[in-house]
This record gives sequence, structure tokens and C-alpha cells, in this order.
Amino acid sequence: MLVFHGFGQDMSVFDFFTQSLARHYTFYVFDLYFHGKSTWSNGERTLEKTQWQEVIRLFLTENKIDRFQLAGFSLGGKFVLATLEAFPEKVDKVFLIAPDGIKTSFWYSLATYPLMLRSLFRSMIIHPERFLGLARFLNKTGLMDKGLIRFAEYQMNTTEKRNRVYYSWVVFRHLTFNTKRIARLINEHQIKFSLIVGKYDKVITPQNMTRLTRRLNHYRLEILESGHSGLINQSLPFFF
Repeated sequence: MLVFHGFGQDMSVFDFFTQSLARHYTFYVFDLYFHGKSTWSNGERTLEKTQWQEVIRLFLTENKIDRFQLAGFSLGGKFVLATLEAFPEKVDKVFLIAPDGIKTSFWYSLATYPLMLRSLFRSMIIHPERFLGLARFLNKTGLMDKGLIRFAEYQMNTTEKRNRVYYSWVVFRHLTFNTKRIARLINEHQIKFSLIVGKYDKVITPQNMTRLTRRLNHYRLEILESGHSGLINQSLPFFF
């Protein structure tokens, strides 16, 4: 099983998860770029799907892996979907936990707009009071939930975190997916598909998952009594 963590995390977030399931799986857990020990040396140049396909192709070849399963949490969902799209014939199962990539958030879209608006977004990352002021205004007008405000404040309370926000959003901006295509690949290759979401999650909501699930022939959906951050360990019982 190839495993991808969420935004602001590293591979260690899955330690308990992988130890608990070590009898059932051989795990390969990745640090995403801008996280943990992984590095990106190309500035604001985007990570293209073809580049990611080559990264995974080399990894599979080096480790003599022919078939595998995929799991991802939050931002890691984008890398699960990119890997699934590149190698559908090799994937047996997919486990997505509150995944990004099925419905793009407003803030992620803002980072992918033309250069002038992206420069404005960059300025809000450098000067977080502008971003948080806008976020609080949107909250007052009912356009942004308080839970998202708290999430944003935590992810932007240091310069290092703010740079990670900006570069992750900009460099990963081409990792977008057509849910019709993803569903077709899952259906055609009869890939077992499990989706785990939190009932109280304000970051990745259960309602947003219907963009994909309504097109699937078969899938497993679990809605847990949880917000966003507690979902990984609570998902353990469903990986069987």
C-alpha cells in the first residue's frame, strides 16, 4: 500500500496506523514535497501529472512492485488520484480519507488564478493579517465557516507554515481531476473503492464527495463522528 499524508503533516502521522496494520500490508509512506524530508528544487514551477507518473514508475520498478493499493488523507488524496489515473491497471484498492482533489476549495482555486491574482495571494501569505482579515470578513458574511478560520490560522501562524501553504498550493495546482474520468477508471478496472469522511469536517465535507460517488458502480462510504484531523486513526477498522 502506498500512503500519502495530508497538508502540514509528514509520514510519521501514519506511524500508529502502519504499526497496527503491519500484519496485513507492506506499507510505503511518502513525505509530500514541502513536507517532512522531501524537497522541491524548482521554485514555483508546477508539478505536472507526467512528472508524477515518472516518479511513481521509477519507484515501482526499483521496488519490483507490480500491483498495489493506495491510501491518502486530505491533500494526500490528490496524489492518490494522480497515481490511480497514471496506473489504473496496477491498482487493486483505493482508500481515501477526507480527500482533496474531488471538489476544489475556493482558497485553492484562488492560488491557481492568473499570475496577477496569484501575486495578490502571495502577498496575503507574506502578510497573513490580510488573509485572516479577509477570512473573518467572509465568515461574518456567512461565506466561510469558523472551523475553516481556525484551520487557516493554525496553518499560517509561522513564516515556515505560510511558505508551505503558498508553494504547496501553487506547485500542486495542476493536480486537478475530472471525476467522470476517475469514476470510469475505477469502474472499468473494477478497483475496490472506500471513502471515509467526517460528519463534522469543515475542510472536506461529506457532501462534496457525491461528485465522484454518484458515478461509481460500487463503493464503500463511511461517515464517522469526527472532524478533519481525527480521521486517520479512526479509519483503522475499515482497512479490512
